[in-house]
Amino acid sequence: MKPAYLEPAKSGELAKRAARAWRRLEDCDLCARYCRVNRRETVSGAVCRTGEAAVVHSYGPHHGEELPLRGRQGSGTIFFSWCNLRCTYCQNWDISQKGRGHEVGPVELADMMLRLQSQGCHNINFVSPSHVVAQIIAAVAIAANDGLAVPLVYNTGGYDSPKALELLDGIIDIYMPDMKYGDSAIARRLSHVRDYVEVNRAAVKAMHRQVGDLRLDESGIARRGLLLRHLVLPDNLSGTDRVLAFLAEEISTDTYVNIMDQYRPCYRAGENPPLDRQITRSEYLQARAQARELGLHRLD
Repeated sequence: MKPAYLEPAKSGELAKRAARAWRRLEDCDLCARYCRVNRRETVSGAVCRTGEAAVVHSYGPHHGEELPLRGRQGSGTIFFSWCNLRCTYCQNWDISQKGRGHEVGPVELADMMLRLQSQGCHNINFVSPSHVVAQIIAAVAIAANDGLAVPLVYNTGGYDSPKALELLDGIIDIYMPDMKYGDSAIARRLSHVRDYVEVNRAAVKAMHRQVGDLRLDESGIARRGLLLRHLVLPDNLSGTDRVLAFLAEEISTDTYVNIMDQYRPCYRAGENPPLDRQITRSEYLQARAQARELGLHRLD
């Protein structure tokens, strides 16, 4: 199965898509914040604090991702600085809230992708990409013409705009969104965004329409589809039961779901009990049991 972006790159559609995305930066609606800032001129008023140039914290082969992504050679991760969410418990707060990293243009970003491919990575994994969609598409257009030929992974917090997902249709091979919450009021308190659940569910539906359930090659490596992440929070602040029910009833019981147990208090979690404690083994096992009861059987 060839990566989705190769055909539009060959036809010239990818370059046209990049130009359209770049124009949207002038009245930015490329994430669900809808700041409407002209990011080609200023970052003032932009929640992502990112202008024309994407900011990259680091990149390299990652061996800690889900097995279908990491395989033996690793997932080629590119960690973007800043974020369109403001999670009080963020484990990477120095990247997402402090913006540590350096600015890169499309040519340098494309070079990163090609370097990761040359190191044998199974895919290119864009981490926290929601606020740099235009920059990613522009870089992919360059990299594809220079020989990029591995799947692209969109590894997102799940607060993505329909406009961005339309632009990414036919470019992204594997969508890997978080579904952080089952209750938008809790999302607003802990991640400081409005209507997270409504936005997130619409985004996940759009992603699934584009790529379907996760498909693996003969070696068990992901080639195309939806891979969903859900982090279990203390006292079910994440609304695990509602998230899993949505997936089973409105997406697919064949959805590949990583129910994550690695929550630990970080950043400002100590100011927001019960986030000041790790989850219990019982809480995690209950989440997995709920998934199985709903018919979700592809659990990481």
